[in-house]
Amino acid sequence: MDIKVGDYVTRISHKNDMIFKVISIENDICYLKGANIRLYADSNIEDLVKVSFKESDDSDIVERIKDSTNLERDDYFYLPGKILHIDGDNEYLDRCLKYYNNVNLMAMGICEDEVDMPNKIRNYLEEYNPSILVITGHDAYYKKKGGINDINSYKNSANFVKTVKEARKFEKSHDKLIIIAGACQSDYEELIKAGANFASSPKRINIHALDPAIIASRMSLSDINKDIDLKDIISSTKYGKEGVGGIITKGTMYMGYPR
Repeated sequence: MDIKVGDYVTRISHKNDMIFKVISIENDICYLKGANIRLYADSNIEDLVKVSFKESDDSDIVERIKDSTNLERDDYFYLPGKILHIDGDNEYLDRCLKYYNNVNLMAMGICEDEVDMPNKIRNYLEEYNPSILVITGHDAYYKKKGGINDINSYKNSANFVKTVKEARKFEKSHDKLIIIAGACQSDYEELIKAGANFASSPKRINIHALDPAIIASRMSLSDINKDIDLKDIISSTKYGKEGVGGIITKGTMYMGYPR
């Protein structure tokens, strides 16, 4: 089959369980990126089947988030928390920024290689002064490298952990700076210990491209004076508690009167 860069494919050896986009081809090896899942992979071209795939406008997710936020519009006005989203993948970043825009939230997006995030995060925090910080991109757990509790067994978890620690040096309070960190299969426990409010992935599974943005939007639209409904917010992500976990904290949205 004539497979070329930009095509959408599935892998026969994995029972066609996931749709990927072909991002490059070298010597009959195709390098792939998940269409909806934050995952890189590679495969022999003979193992691939071309499929039709319509890029999602994420309207179903947008409507679900809007429905979950019941704001009394008649008398009050609202000031949602400002989001800084740092992503290792430009395509996923663009998708997240469109999502934020569709749910009427202010978000600044920066594409940054995961390895460079720890050294640059403080400058970004000083420049944009967000209420919510998203640190994401690509990650993976490599069983052959070591155990699940070994940070060196992961593609980028160590970089995410270092970035979270640097962010916590800037702002120690979990209520003043909400940090959402991690990607597919990330070392959840180490990210939480480093200072993240939310992190992936408790069961070391892959997460949806929008999961970090969904958490950020829910926190942006949660009352600054009230503890969040942690289970409800986590359940709004694609894979729930298997993909994302976190701690109870307060929201970031101010409410004012009169409108």
